[in-house]
Amino acid sequence: MTRYCGRDFSAAEMTLIRHLIADHPEYHRAALSQHVCRMLHWYKADGGLKEMSCRVAMLRMHADDVIELPSARRAKSPLRSMVFTAATAPPLQIRPPAPHLGPLVLRKVERSQSRLWNEYIARYHYLGYTPLPGAQLRYFVMLDQQVVALLGFGAAAWQAAPRDSYIGWTHALRQRHLPLVVNNARFLILPWIQVKNLASRILAMAVKQVPQDWQKQYAITPVLMETFVETDRFAGTCYLAANWVHVGKTKGRGKLGPSGTQSVPIKDILLYPLNRDFQKILTT
Repeated sequence: MTRYCGRDFSAAEMTLIRHLIADHPEYHRAALSQHVCRMLHWYKADGGLKEMSCRVAMLRMHADDVIELPSARRAKSPLRSMVFTAATAPPLQIRPPAPHLGPLVLRKVERSQSRLWNEYIARYHYLGYTPLPGAQLRYFVMLDQQVVALLGFGAAAWQAAPRDSYIGWTHALRQRHLPLVVNNARFLILPWIQVKNLASRILAMAVKQVPQDWQKQYAITPVLMETFVETDRFAGTCYLAANWVHVGKTKGRGKLGPSGTQSVPIKDILLYPLNRDFQKILTT
């Protein structure tokens, strides 16, 4: 068995992939990943092809000289720096916060609003903007039609020892149930918004709304939420105030870092159960 992108590929499956490439020289890389997904029955929970995971897996196989992919149809264009517009500029006049907040609304980002969300994150989040991989939901947090904060949720981290120990996961159980965990990958309160307890209030709303939206979008109802808080920058106070549980720290190796060597910042791992029976569900 050889593992790529969280999936074990048998020797027989690798042979099938090589035969597919050899028998269909007309297939480009995208077509190959689609055919491999169908051939190996590699589907998402909502029935769609796990095409992006397959494409990444095949690129890594190619880099390891396990298979030989056809040349890319076109070279990647250099990434353009994001141009900041007036739409995300700080307000000219910052109003002091009202003593009592009006109703907050989590508004899911639609395709037409995607660029605006990306621009806010690029402009004001310390990590800048990078695309969220895999399944995802993004939100604007609205107060009286004003954007006050932004949230992003995506696929859970493949492996995090303190989280896996807290749940009681073996390798096989993690592989089976990982889609039931959702990662809070981005949380940004715009810098000119200064409201006491706003962050924990937003998190309390998110843990109620996101599971419902995730079910509608992906036909999966998550039972656990996770987040990773950079230890040297933040104390994770708003998560703790919203009843998230601190279960440990990362080792700072990142996804591809060498064992025993810190290559990325250490992060605190915090979890929020979305179902009281989450451990039973995730270990059955």
